Amino acid sequence: MIASTLDAYLNSYIARREPFGEAVASTIRHLATAALKLRNTIHQGVLGAGFADSHGHVGGGGDAQKDLDIFADRLFVDAMRQAPVRTYASEELEHAVLLNPAAPLAVALDPLDGSSNIDTNVSIGTIFSILPATGDPVGERDASFLQRGVVQLAAGFFIYGPQLALVLTIGSGTHIFIFSWQLGTFVQAYESVNIPSRTQEFAVNASNYRHWDEAVRLYVDDCLKGAEGPRGKDFNMRWIAAVVADVYRILVRGGVYLYPGDRRKGYGEGRLRLIYEANPIAFLVEQAGGSATDTVDRILDLVPTSLHQRVPLVFGSTREVERIGRYHTEPSNIGERAPLFSNRGLFRA
Repeated sequence: MIASTLDAYLNSYIARREPFGEAVASTIRHLATAALKLRNTIHQGVLGAGFADSHGHVGGGGDAQKDLDIFADRLFVDAMRQAPVRTYASEELEHAVLLNPAAPLAVALDPLDGSSNIDTNVSIGTIFSILPATGDPVGERDASFLQRGVVQLAAGFFIYGPQLALVLTIGSGTHIFIFSWQLGTFVQAYESVNIPSRTQEFAVNASNYRHWDEAVRLYVDDCLKGAEGPRGKDFNMRWIAAVVADVYRILVRGGVYLYPGDRRKGYGEGRLRLIYEANPIAFLVEQAGGSATDTVDRILDLVPTSLHQRVPLVFGSTREVERIGRYHTEPSNIGERAPLFSNRGLFRA
């Protein structure tokens, strides 16, 4: 039975999950309230004060901050002060901050994913991860976030696009809620979305081709050769430069996404952050029947070593993610480099 509203869905979750059910549901509600406020600000566009301005500041994750990045972070940290959250971590802050020593949860966020799209009216979003708080509540504040992604209690993102959508998992499938302006609440639009295991669509920033390792170049080359190449089918290529928009598309219609490490300075370990980007995305994707890796290893099994740790990220349709892994581990057995995988091969996929 489809829950008609986010509240109804969260109420059903509380009844099933102890000891964190009530705390997780309350935190998601506070996140949703903050996201609605942020959406209202985004709707102002350049008419709002300082919408896309930047004053040379750099966030904790090392990226240049725009005024809206800072506004979004303050909005969400204020919301988390009202929720049962012990520590809060963000791309915009160098270290986690202590909110309530007695609270049971830790929340990590990318408050505004896709900042480069702010002034071009392209979809942007907020990514969040909810974890059980661990360690001394007044000691090392980053400790709660240095847990493997498999321990996440909930994860999701808000996407500020043509619709205000919430993509959410609490460990029982991935669900999509759309905000109804008529009803004034989030309403479930997709129940337990499922990513097809095969695809003919990939997302990658092809401008970085010359910087990629050979495995990534070979994979993209084989896709671009289309029906006449070793894959035996034509592929579409997409890139939005806001990972939330690419995740949303893949959840709804399938596909695979690649943001590998490359030879540029600072990109050797990829660009996306493990704790507040890759882990929540991987949780959502796996709960939708897909896969997520660092090109070879499962993202949710990685042990973070620092709050802003970067990681290569490949996610989406399981068969395609597995194939990309083989380009890295078994290159001689892939594509035109092996007769069985050639255009007339037995294992064309």
